[in-house]
Amino acid sequence: MSESAILITGASGGLGTAIAAELATSSREFVLAARSTGALEETKSIVEENGATATIHSIDVQNEDEITAMLEEASVDTLDLVIPAAAITSPTSGNVPLPDESYNDFQTVWRTNVYGVFATVKESLPYLSESSRVLVPSGTVARKPTEGVGAYGVSKAAAEGLARNFSADISATVGIVDPGLVATEITGGKGRDPEDVAAMFEWAAFECETETLDGSIVGLREWKQAIR
Repeated sequence: MSESAILITGASGGLGTAIAAELATSSREFVLAARSTGALEETKSIVEENGATATIHSIDVQNEDEITAMLEEASVDTLDLVIPAAAITSPTSGNVPLPDESYNDFQTVWRTNVYGVFATVKESLPYLSESSRVLVPSGTVARKPTEGVGAYGVSKAAAEGLARNFSADISATVGIVDPGLVATEITGGKGRDPEDVAAMFEWAAFECETETLDGSIVGLREWKQAIR
């Protein structure tokens, strides 16, 4: 790997893969992480076809030691950009009210979507510079009462809280990116094609003003206004 790179977790499909593919057109270096090695290989192929290079790492973001080992193995000096996109939903989320969410499912979602974001950012700190950016993907379910989203909506609200507080405590820019409803396994295929909103993350990473992004939420409206 080179002296600097971009880290994307949840890079085994959906939004994570779409973002990697979009950013790869600028011939960048990537550290791609997810649990599924096979799917990571597919993302790596897409990234390399678009002109970039990547290392892939099969990890579980619930385990901070695996994140630490991954970053050491990647051998980069600086992470220019960190996108903790790994997220899951429980089998019942989107189908039942929060009071009916099982304790086990709630804990599983929390450990990936909240603890996983915390661990990814925390273990990345030694590799971040003042010019680095951390983009935490989120959605309106984090802020708007939405029937049936269960643990997933709660976890996204907590992930936004993490982003805001990291922004206050570290010199790197930390922001929240809300691309609206995106068609992934989590949403049951409902929403915008991930490829249609991937460019929004590139804008947030390299073009959005620091004052606009740091500690705040940027969404489709801000993106569309900026690229007019």
